[in-house]
Amino acid sequence: MSEMPETNDLAVETVELTRLFGGFRAVDGVTLGVHTGEIFGFLGANGAGKTTTIRMLCGLLLPSSGSGTVAGYDINTESERIKQSIGYMSQKFSLYPDLTGRENLNFYGAAYGLSNHRLKQRIETLTERLSLGEFLGRLSGSLPVGWRQRLALAAALLHEPRILFLDEPTGGVDPVFRRRFWKTLYELAGGGVTIFVTTHYMDEAEYCDRISIMHRGRIIEAGRPTELIAQYKTPNLEELFVDLIREKERADA
Repeated sequence: MSEMPETNDLAVETVELTRLFGGFRAVDGVTLGVHTGEIFGFLGANGAGKTTTIRMLCGLLLPSSGSGTVAGYDINTESERIKQSIGYMSQKFSLYPDLTGRENLNFYGAAYGLSNHRLKQRIETLTERLSLGEFLGRLSGSLPVGWRQRLALAAALLHEPRILFLDEPTGGVDPVFRRRFWKTLYELAGGGVTIFVTTHYMDEAEYCDRISIMHRGRIIEAGRPTELIAQYKTPNLEELFVDLIREKERADA
């Protein structure tokens, strides 16, 4: 199952998006639409196809078939334009561990083509917003996991992207940090930034405006968390997720 918003105000849209690796369908006919300014959650167990889907949307991997647009750009033919228009934070720490936090931000800002003046302004703004001050002078690889993720978020936001892709952004961090991280995401969405986030934390999924549940490369359900819980008469999102996966596995057996 998939769900498409009714309006044309779509920051991300795919139609029958598919990716093969040999004979294996990592992503199998995914159709979805994400509103501008929406926090959209992509749920699924490891290996469900979430990361492969995000890599296609970010212009890092070409689809085997299907179509899609991100920020109005075609994922099949305009991957470089997409890369310049979005922020991307991978599930693995992607900054340079042997550079300080400030050196990493300077490097990424230059890669995005920011002027020295603009880059300085953005680093000051993000340092205050994400409380990074005491960590900018330290080697990135020496920072605790939560602070490395916060630094990676700052790098993804330097060029003020209107769409932010986050792949398991809070994996391995403590609950206090996760709550603070999501507070920042709400603030960004309130300013019109579209956020596409993959997660396997059910409490995080409940923060999203809408979610889709992915299993074996397909979207098997999508909608608002509270509406899905009511529809399936489950006590919470975790029970809903488990029930849907079990039902799908029985049907596929």
